[in-house]
Amino acid sequence: MKQPSLKTKEYDAGTFRKRIQKIQKKLSKGEILILFAASHKIRNRDVEYKFRQNSDFYYLTGITEEDSILILTSDTAGMFCLPKDKEKEIWTGIRLGKEKIKSMLGLDFSYDLTEWDKQKSVILLGNHTLYYFFGENPDRDRELLTECKTLSERAREGKFGPHRIEYPYFLHEERLIKSKDEIQILKNASEITKFGHMRIMRESKPGMYEYELEALLEQEYLKYGSIGGGYGHIVASGKNACILHYVNNDDQLLDGDLVLVDSGAEWNYYTADVTRVFPVGKRFTEAQKTVYEVVLYAQKNAIRHSVAGIPFNEVHEKTVRFLADCLREMGFLKGNLDEILEKETYKRYYMHRTGHYLGMDVHDVGRYYLEGKSRPLKDGQVVTVEPGLYFDPTDDSIPNEFRGIGIRIEDDILIHGKNPINLTESIPKEISDIEALKA
Repeated sequence: MKQPSLKTKEYDAGTFRKRIQKIQKKLSKGEILILFAASHKIRNRDVEYKFRQNSDFYYLTGITEEDSILILTSDTAGMFCLPKDKEKEIWTGIRLGKEKIKSMLGLDFSYDLTEWDKQKSVILLGNHTLYYFFGENPDRDRELLTECKTLSERAREGKFGPHRIEYPYFLHEERLIKSKDEIQILKNASEITKFGHMRIMRESKPGMYEYELEALLEQEYLKYGSIGGGYGHIVASGKNACILHYVNNDDQLLDGDLVLVDSGAEWNYYTADVTRVFPVGKRFTEAQKTVYEVVLYAQKNAIRHSVAGIPFNEVHEKTVRFLADCLREMGFLKGNLDEILEKETYKRYYMHRTGHYLGMDVHDVGRYYLEGKSRPLKDGQVVTVEPGLYFDPTDDSIPNEFRGIGIRIEDDILIHGKNPINLTESIPKEISDIEALKA
């Protein structure tokens, strides 16, 4: 198998400068955006979780240091960052420092983080609107609200601070449409993901445990420069596949069962999101094949409909209608199709959406509705398409051969006019290809 040629993308200050300038143009006089970097989080006692920068902060700066603060107005850009500290750098790595960050990003000012408490009132003073992602960090919420209130009490001095706080949706709108560079990064993430999924298809066998497959996925991802999965791996064998967000990954693989694997590699801060289903043994059973072919047809049809101009929700509605009709013809649902759709009885077997936005976050940012209507897809968006069917293992009304079957098939789709591009199409999903790989 050909090895992918992937190199970690070098820091491109020009890209981040342009992004900052683009956001500044969306701010009017008297408006200020404050963006906080991620902080280290404690796993237990003095052990921290592996650090991953806040996506919005990275998108604008490319800086991977914790606790920094980006300040933007229409005509000024600045940052508060970790101070240079030789003793701490011995333990945790070299810090960029305020002078280097200022130079890299072409900022108007930069301060050590220790100056934040003293400078924040000066930063906010004279601005009537604060753009800030409230609700994510209660401590930061309280800090900024208190500062705004304190400044409002200085009205008799002719001074004021923000009296309005707004969510900066315009930043997420910028992230919604991917540039050529971002699309290439997602292609690389998809390529790495392919190697992980194909390896576990080949190597899985009865008697192994779900966590062994998870370990193989991580090994493949790390081998090619990924930080690992962009979200928790779902490795669900047998009836576990009917649990949508199953993450225990500790059951044994049994011959005759299927394995549902929902996993995507994250590369350079962008993640793939792929689901494949394959037999533990060599072949699908007839019941498994029946369900799989229905879901696969639904997925292919949904991909064909993922074109520029179509409302995002319409893809889901068409998929629901098709799957509900199939369930009715198979005898799992009773009544006419319109009645099934109106009463939503199909949700007994298909209870989730058909897709979501994808990018730096697995459930990426951007509004799904504009003025109360489902948003039309646009060129440059990347979405997932992931229909599924799930047959409750405890439901005695379901024929035994179908009970416990869970099928979801998911690919990553770049919206490209009337010709959607499947970024993950090289990962096998035809029954014949999967069985050939297993053999």
